[in-house]
Amino acid sequence: MYLEYFIIIVTTAAGLYFHWWLYVRIQRWITRDTVRALAAGDAAKLAFLEQQLSAAQQQGLRGKRLHSHLQDIATHYRADTL
Repeated sequence: MYLEYFIIIVTTAAGLYFHWWLYVRIQRWITRDTVRALAAGDAAKLAFLEQQLSAAQQQGLRGKRLHSHLQDIATHYRADTL
């Protein structure tokens, strides 16, 4: 009887952890793809945006605020910014 409860608890915990891990990975992929799309093939702009992404994440920006922040930075980017 207790083994059945143990199996249910372990599989539920593993499923929740997997879904959390998958959600985090997808969010990282979305952010990375956003940065690459904003760079539009410019290697210098990509490096600059990656630096800005790192700084924004350290400031605690997440989700829509992070993406709008990156878009603002990308629109005001100049090649001599570095």
